[in-house]
Amino acid sequence: MADGIKLAVVGATGAVGREMLKVLDERKFPVAEIIALAAPEEAGAKLQFRSETVTVEASSPDAFARADIALFAVDGDVSRKLAPIAKDNNCIVIDNSSAFRLDQDIPLVVPEVNPDDARRHKGLIANPNCSTTILVVAINPIHKAVGIDRAVVSTYQAVSGAGILGLEELSRHAREYFQGIDSVPAVFKHQIAFNLIPHIDVFVDEGYTKEEMKLVYETRKIMRAPDMKIAATTVRVPVFRSHSEAVNLDLKNPMTPAEARELLAGSPGIIVQDDPSRDIYPMPRFTSEKDEVYVGRIRRDISTDNGLAMWVVSDQIRKGAATNCIQIAELLLKENLLRA
Repeated sequence: MADGIKLAVVGATGAVGREMLKVLDERKFPVAEIIALAAPEEAGAKLQFRSETVTVEASSPDAFARADIALFAVDGDVSRKLAPIAKDNNCIVIDNSSAFRLDQDIPLVVPEVNPDDARRHKGLIANPNCSTTILVVAINPIHKAVGIDRAVVSTYQAVSGAGILGLEELSRHAREYFQGIDSVPAVFKHQIAFNLIPHIDVFVDEGYTKEEMKLVYETRKIMRAPDMKIAATTVRVPVFRSHSEAVNLDLKNPMTPAEARELLAGSPGIIVQDDPSRDIYPMPRFTSEKDEVYVGRIRRDISTDNGLAMWVVSDQIRKGAATNCIQIAELLLKENLLRA
């Protein structure tokens, strides 16, 4: 491996796949060969990686056999079909879909939180849902220090979480709004411009959505906290990029806001922006295109005895998807875990 890794990106033409190529370059990941894979109808398309033009190929056993690691940026159905093929060809899969996240035999990894879980991989590692990744980076240091009994999370999720079509729909709806045209939704259930939609994914039991329950189950698995009580409300907002989360924590032991600020400021992957007197707090506009999780508005939750409230923002295409996958690949190299 002295000359680098042969790395496949599955779904290379999509929003997350393109971001993966960009982040691989920025982080100087040791790539010996990039193998851009997509659906058969996209084969032959051209993508730029570093100084070279890469021709997109259809995903195939032969393509996976040439790769050491494959980063999957496709939906769950495609991952379920292609991941076993990649594994059978000795290619380690890091999958960004929801297909394998809750499988107990497959590690679900955020390197700042549970890097040791990567050691037990059997050729496949799952990447969490974007809102989950952002949340656990922010709250895990507090949980390790004093314990978290209960978390209430409200998310404000950018349209890019729905892919390129979500971005296009917000732009189109905004133009139509000022033209006095009634917008017809296609990607979202309602007009997204100048609106909030408390509905992401399908509704399941107890009136929650699948997106909300991902946050519950994935957080418990990553943080090894099966008894943590979590309630979530996920909302789509007319923001292009970066998810935001309002987080309220019931702690098992006391922690002051000042102690939380100091702890989080010294934790990996976190930037504390918390000076309300100067109007300084995290916002999507300034966290886009960045890899860190930004935390601010850290204060006592006055509705409970041992409570903290905070505001968390991060670029969900990067840390919530592309960057976290690449950090997992970096971890595999660092810990010599390139074989199951």
